[in-house]
Amino acid sequence: MELSHRPAHPLTQGPNAHWFGYYDKCPCDATGRYLVAMEAAFEGTRSPQPHDAVTIGLIDTQDHNTWTPLTTTRAWCWQQGTMLHWLPTAPDRQIIHNALAESGDHFVAIIRDIHTGHTHTLPRPIYALHPQGTHALSINFARTGRLRPGYGYVSAPDPTLGRMHPDDDGIWLMHLDTGDHQLILSLEAAVALRPDDRMHGAEHWFNHLQFNTDGTRFLTLHRWKRPDEAHHRHTRLLTAAPDGSDVRIVADDDMTSHFDWRDPTHILAWARQHDRGDHYYLFTDTEGGAPIETIAPDQLTVDGHCTYAPDRRWFLTDTYPDPNRLRHLLLYRPHDHRLVEIGAFHEPPEFHGEWRCDLHGRWNRDGTQVCFDSAQTGRRQLYTIDVADLVAP
Repeated sequence: MELSHRPAHPLTQGPNAHWFGYYDKCPCDATGRYLVAMEAAFEGTRSPQPHDAVTIGLIDTQDHNTWTPLTTTRAWCWQQGTMLHWLPTAPDRQIIHNALAESGDHFVAIIRDIHTGHTHTLPRPIYALHPQGTHALSINFARTGRLRPGYGYVSAPDPTLGRMHPDDDGIWLMHLDTGDHQLILSLEAAVALRPDDRMHGAEHWFNHLQFNTDGTRFLTLHRWKRPDEAHHRHTRLLTAAPDGSDVRIVADDDMTSHFDWRDPTHILAWARQHDRGDHYYLFTDTEGGAPIETIAPDQLTVDGHCTYAPDRRWFLTDTYPDPNRLRHLLLYRPHDHRLVEIGAFHEPPEFHGEWRCDLHGRWNRDGTQVCFDSAQTGRRQLYTIDVADLVAP
């Protein structure tokens, strides 16, 4: 592995905490001037409470990284924030995020024009956006928050409490213009796909949804846990067409973690294969029969948040804290197995569990910079690293 540590340029500063959230979305607008992020008046060393709100704001990189608040939301978590996206149909002026409905009993999504302040409310929260910005996938964030703290929301009740795999809850597809939505894959239907003894008496949920690169399919992690396995969960990776048809079980060896689509038919994921162990694998979006490629088994030996560069030649990933509490930010080029560490960042020990501060590295739109969250100063903040010279063809 090459060491090529680069300066990490801070985009935000205290006393408040700032972060973006997950690794599978771009915080940068189409012009490259603005980044969208969140601000919390308290640091993330406790779980969110129902009354806690965070501020959504803009970072203006052409004006000394000035922070401009836009709104607040009570639909958020430490790991994935409020699902902030720039809308693909207007990536220079419109964002979308989740919010608590005025009634306080469910979650919604809000489209906001950053220049005019005009908003439009949609009836369901969003998880993943179609690449063309026409539709969004949605889940029950209250159920996810209850079953997987740190990845859902706690400010509204879960109407499915006590139901193991309801037939009226699961994944919805919502039209972003009209708000029309329909349940396309229920938890009951997911359980009916090749059920086995691991599922007996278990409570099920969906986590981590992502459209492929051309929007023709999406993937999700179908997860469940039993009362007698309090500290263990089972996972399998499913894919489906946008209408919920043609559901395929791509990986079913008990563990799939982080992933990214390389192209419309291949998925990079940290996962388990019983005959090979836990590694990065390149899966083909088909159920059975296609070879599964092991990626860098001797170089990338730990789970991380992986995301391909816009040109797909490199992917970015990170690590959890090593024995010295350092998180490492890594670039890997598959065609020649080149692995480069571009930074290592200390995480104070009070950042752990649900409120840990993963680096969650993300590319800017032209693949010349990496943006990440870090708590190296004792407050989570956003940083960028220039990698243009390193990844140039």
